Amino acid sequence: MYLVLQDLVKRFPSRGGVGEVTAVDGISLDIKQGDLVTLLGPSGCGKTTTLRMIAGFEFPTVGQILLDGKAINDLPPHRRDMSMVFQSYAIFPHLNVFENIAYGLNVQKKSREEIRNRVAAVMELVELTGYENRQPNQLSGGQQQRVALARALVMEPKVLLMDEPLSNLDAKLREQMRTEIRRIQKRLGITSVYVTHDQVEAMTLSDQVVVMNQGKIEQVGTPTVVYRRPATRFVADFIGRANFVTGMVRDQGNGSMAIEALGATVQVPASREEIPTGAIVTLVVRPEMVEVDSERPHAVATVHRAAYLGNVVEYDLLVGDHLLTVAEHDPRHETIHDEGATVPIRLIEDCIYVLPNE
Repeated sequence: MYLVLQDLVKRFPSRGGVGEVTAVDGISLDIKQGDLVTLLGPSGCGKTTTLRMIAGFEFPTVGQILLDGKAINDLPPHRRDMSMVFQSYAIFPHLNVFENIAYGLNVQKKSREEIRNRVAAVMELVELTGYENRQPNQLSGGQQQRVALARALVMEPKVLLMDEPLSNLDAKLREQMRTEIRRIQKRLGITSVYVTHDQVEAMTLSDQVVVMNQGKIEQVGTPTVVYRRPATRFVADFIGRANFVTGMVRDQGNGSMAIEALGATVQVPASREEIPTGAIVTLVVRPEMVEVDSERPHAVATVHRAAYLGNVVEYDLLVGDHLLTVAEHDPRHETIHDEGATVPIRLIEDCIYVLPNE
């Protein structure tokens, strides 16, 4: 592996001056060269502290960081061969676009010709050619973000670090810049670590998603794995939306489990963990994993809420004591069921995931 975190712990003195607060609690992570890995989690989960330890702005209380087989724990930031894009962009207001991007190269005392060539190449990459003489206050938010990204890339770092770089942009621009960042990262093949609390960003950008909670890693996997096969209830709830349906294991074998849930028997893929027959389990049912108006229903539901959202009809359906959020994407269904109506529903069994009760 190219970038390795080994049993990292970071403790800070508590605000009251008595004792310590553990921000990162013994995490280990292996990152392949050329991958974009996202640290995802709610505020206070330790993702930014982890990024700052990789960058050298914080030093681990315990543990080790290795880059290309060499320990870098004790190296200052400027000797780690990494570049960082900050949430606030940190663009120098008194320098024009060219001077901002070239700043680090000037500090390294590169020749004028090398600076000119490298800045021109990276400006073309981030589609800023022609903006060399613009001042920062003449740029849009998206253009400022591109300047910050170009300034990091022009240093040709081994690792690119990004701390919520899109959080100051509006929704449409965020979507555009997600695509641009992924395009540039894949074209350069640069190893990248990206911090965000936005699940859509993580799913869109990442080769691997690292879901963090309370200083620990809950799960590492591809976007597909963490969405379709969450390791814990926290991951299932944090990544996208999920209904949690209580059931009982009736039978199992040949890679599947018969679960009694919603008054019916549901045949679903077996859990990664061994669960005994008779155990109470939780089914993770995404809103799109429920078929409305099924000809082979598992249950009959009462419409508690219906909302037409253009590309999807969203329902809250009451089945006994369970309130299920359902998203119907089928464009052939033109009828929206009224509140209070009863509808037959079926769980799309091969998509359901089983978690043992925690």
